[in-house]
Amino acid sequence: MTAAEAAPTAQSATPAPAPGTVGSAPGATPPRTPLVARAAAELIGTALLVAVVVGSGIQATELTKDVGLQLLANSTATVFGLGILILLLGPVSGAHFNPVVTLAEWWTARRGGAGVTLREVAVYLPAQIVGAIAGAILADAMFAEPLVKWSTHDRSSGHLLLGEVVATAGLVLLIFGLARADRLQFAPVAVASYIGAAYWFTSSTSFANPAVTIGRAFTDTFAGIAPGSVLGFIGMQLVGAVVGLALVAVIFMSGRKAAE
Repeated sequence: MTAAEAAPTAQSATPAPAPGTVGSAPGATPPRTPLVARAAAELIGTALLVAVVVGSGIQATELTKDVGLQLLANSTATVFGLGILILLLGPVSGAHFNPVVTLAEWWTARRGGAGVTLREVAVYLPAQIVGAIAGAILADAMFAEPLVKWSTHDRSSGHLLLGEVVATAGLVLLIFGLARADRLQFAPVAVASYIGAAYWFTSSTSFANPAVTIGRAFTDTFAGIAPGSVLGFIGMQLVGAVVGLALVAVIFMSGRKAAE
């Protein structure tokens, strides 16, 4: 029996929303839909997310030379695109679209909460990575760019790596904090809004997603990241996930543990 099939307790899990409800979102117990359907949702959702990020970046650079306006256009498209994708695919897979979220949910399940199993992690992660690469290629194809051209946009500076820790920690805190507070029905708006804000308040423009980071290395456009910067970003995203989970544990600790 998977963690998603186990009966939730008052201390370990928020009851899983029924398939088709808005509340099924990152950090939620995955609905009892076939694993192949969930994998397809993660692949397609991640592909469309990266297509939005990369495509809007290309469009922005073609419309204006003002970097501020380019970032505004890119972030606005990402906010709306991500919110719609979570709303649409959350009831199927939980709308992770992000290995960090999947791994954090698996860790939560290991600690007695509800979430994905190791088998599901082994399916979700490749689907997300393949989807991210496909999304970058799709965006390049739509704008007549080379289908695969390694990015030359170096993002290896220390302050950018710190930005990824902050962005990812905040994302994990938001998602799993909403789950602890039984507020996952707000996830589509909350997660999309946070990413939109983090575009602007973090130095790295908030990748906060290993799969998206890998996908964006395949395009030498506005949203790209040089392959040499990918491992550093992913490493800091994993650090950020640990920090985010630690913050969730401290801020949203149960009353029983707090009393102890």
